[in-house]
Amino acid sequence: MSFAPFDWIDAEARRRAAAGLVRTLRPRDAEPELLDLASNDYLGLTRHPEITAAAAAAAHRWGAGATGSRLVTGSTALHAELERELAAFCGFEAALVLSSGYAANLAALTALSGRDSLIVSDAGNHASIVDGCRLSRAETAVAPHAEPEAVAKAFGAHDGRALAVTDSVFSVDGDAAPLPALAEVCRSANAALLVDDAHGLGVLGEGGRGALAAAGLAGGDGVVATLTLSKSLGSQGGAVLGPARVIDHLVNTARTFIFDTGLAPAAVGGALGALGVLRREPERAARARDVATALYTRLTAAGLEAVRPDAAVVSVRAPSADAAVRWAADCRTAGMAVGCFRPPSVPDGISRLRLTARADLTEEQITAAVATIAATAPRQADADVS
Repeated sequence: MSFAPFDWIDAEARRRAAAGLVRTLRPRDAEPELLDLASNDYLGLTRHPEITAAAAAAAHRWGAGATGSRLVTGSTALHAELERELAAFCGFEAALVLSSGYAANLAALTALSGRDSLIVSDAGNHASIVDGCRLSRAETAVAPHAEPEAVAKAFGAHDGRALAVTDSVFSVDGDAAPLPALAEVCRSANAALLVDDAHGLGVLGEGGRGALAAAGLAGGDGVVATLTLSKSLGSQGGAVLGPARVIDHLVNTARTFIFDTGLAPAAVGGALGALGVLRREPERAARARDVATALYTRLTAAGLEAVRPDAAVVSVRAPSADAAVRWAADCRTAGMAVGCFRPPSVPDGISRLRLTARADLTEEQITAAVATIAATAPRQADADVS
């Protein structure tokens, strides 16, 4: 009798291949060979010598790993310093550092909701928010993208504790959430507002203090932010920021904090170094936005369909999933790495290239990037069904 419990995986693989949705790991070299418009290194800090030195120094002093969960042996003085610095920089009372931005969203959503509560989540939210909603055991209503009126309607149909959650800047198209309107809806409903500022920190607000600071909402009693240290800060890890009582509640109840090993000291040191650079060079934030605008303006002038960016993400529409994959591959062959988003990663089913507007891109690199994307663009006649 044959025993083949994973034969179903072969059928799934064939289905993905037929749909043009196969994903492949592609290890990169230590020294980049391609012009990078694919990573989330918005401020160009990942290889900054001051930040890599800070990461190395932290590893030498504190060790390669945190050695345990934050509540056992995984909290160091360095972790506490980063939490103070993040809270002060972004304008919140307190902060809690976790091992990733994904873990931060799971922690906030599961700890701030529950079986008798309601979460209203934007249809364009990141997968970590979707998963957090699923794990929360709360009733979840998915609101149409960027429609505060729909959030208000969902709140009106619920009697009890409620929370609205949204990305500050949506990772697919780079558009910004209507945070002031959402905050007003939450105030009217006595509901909390949770904002994932992964793509806003370092890019939006004065000196890169984030989307909530830009909207005048940072530090509000009913406002909580999550963020990642792996984008603008060039390191790794995540954090939740909010009122001190919220952070204390997470320390006591958030499973992705309690049962996970603390963030490695090198990542903590690197993030602290990046905050120091950003404080000293606040113009990096505006430069990232200027590069995004330049990419959008020149790509649309070349006849391509791009979405006007609100931060540092520039999305360029492709006629199909297969065409997007070929387009990204052609860009790579031409010496440039770009992101390729296609179903099921995109909720609207529209495939696109996703470009990162980094603050350290030169004028020559911007010109070369636009020329490469335009030269490799698929013809509409080559499109197939997404």
